Amino acid sequence: MHISNKCSIALHCLLFIHEYGGAKKVTSELLSLSTGCNPVTIRNLISAMRKDGIIDVKSGTGGATIAVPLREITLYRVCAAVDPEALDKMIGIHAAPSPFCPVGRNIRGVLDQTYGALRADMIESMQSITLEKLVADYHAALEK
Repeated sequence: MHISNKCSIALHCLLFIHEYGGAKKVTSELLSLSTGCNPVTIRNLISAMRKDGIIDVKSGTGGATIAVPLREITLYRVCAAVDPEALDKMIGIHAAPSPFCPVGRNIRGVLDQTYGALRADMIESMQSITLEKLVADYHAALEK
């Protein structure tokens, strides 16, 4: 299991915007240099986070800023904004078990119960991690 790369890149962008957005205009090109990703990928992530209300983007000249307090931006919110199918990718059931096999016929129902609980725990955990915490972790890493 892994968290989507989109989520990691989006969090990288948010941290960069928080740290440098007050001093310079943060554009997709600048974020591209920091993340090592294509500017088109960055623009798609920025667009998704703008639609969710996480960030604001100035029309025309560009420049992204964070739109809400850091404590309101959770790992879950970011992942849901940029990759709505992230949890399904992490906790999915294979698509074509054999209907002729007793295990194949019943595996979806068995795993749905277990995976439902796992999904709920994962969402709760992801909602407890905020951008405020990631910023604090970043500053602690700088001090080392």
